[in-house]
Amino acid sequence: MDRTERFYKIEMLIRSRGCVSFAELREALEVSPATLKRDLQYLRERMDAPIEYDPAENGYRFGEQWRGQRHELPGVWFSEKELHALLTMHQLMASLDDNGLLNRHLQPMLDKLLGMLGGEGQQAQEMTRRIKLISTARRRVASEHFETVGSAVVKRQRLRIRYRKRGAGGGAVSEREVSPQRLVHYRNTWYLDAWCHGSQGMRRFALDAMEQAEPVEGAALHSLPLPQLEEELDQGYGIFAGGDPQWATLIFSDSAAPWVASEEWHPSQRSEFLPDGRWRLEIPFVDATELLMDLLRHAGQVEVVSPPTLKDAYAQRLRSAVAALDA
Repeated sequence: MDRTERFYKIEMLIRSRGCVSFAELREALEVSPATLKRDLQYLRERMDAPIEYDPAENGYRFGEQWRGQRHELPGVWFSEKELHALLTMHQLMASLDDNGLLNRHLQPMLDKLLGMLGGEGQQAQEMTRRIKLISTARRRVASEHFETVGSAVVKRQRLRIRYRKRGAGGGAVSEREVSPQRLVHYRNTWYLDAWCHGSQGMRRFALDAMEQAEPVEGAALHSLPLPQLEEELDQGYGIFAGGDPQWATLIFSDSAAPWVASEEWHPSQRSEFLPDGRWRLEIPFVDATELLMDLLRHAGQVEVVSPPTLKDAYAQRLRSAVAALDA
């Protein structure tokens, strides 16, 4: 480990153990006595670390004024548990990274974190291997598009995209110029929220439906504040979020209620248990497509009360499913 990592390790060992002998520090850092002496001297004289030698304990500890308090070196902010949490977060991010794009940029940070943990780094790596995310129906994104779009979002740069809209016959292909606003990861798929210059409005584009994406010279022409972006795109249910929402009223059976009641369907949902044990849920939606798909998972356990259009659409889906079974 380099000198910065050794400084961190010395600080962490003294903080966690209270008092650490010279021999224990040497074993943990795997350095010569001369190197360890120089490190301790530098910490005390250059970085104002309150490390002192305790003859009674034959070890190094923080000065009395710092005992029981949190002392940190300048620029060093993480405890061992916090490092473990960061490594876990890295593993979670890696599970979203099909093509290794994020990992390529994050690997130096990962190596640094493991170096700070020193001998415990191997144990930390084992911990991350025991964290697994299972994703179904994942739509993979072409790596060059993800990197291009991600860079444009960060740099606030316009994009020209070739986009295939989903629909009958494979979907129509169009070329658009957009001003990226944010990336959204939803149900194992990446989306771009952007101002479309052709339609003069906010639109959400699935990255896996992009056949081409290239930056355009010049900054994004529209940059919406986050509150306005959330107001326009986060009001409805699921990924179909732009527009004026309607409210759906759903009643789940008493057998399904205990489980469904623990789920968040929408941040603005309203819900309550009814006297007979059923659960009433009210949620906003703009497009019924995704809501209907989720309601079908609870077929036989949910009643669609309103609006009538949603109730009719749900009934038609059920009739079509039964007809397909009888065919």
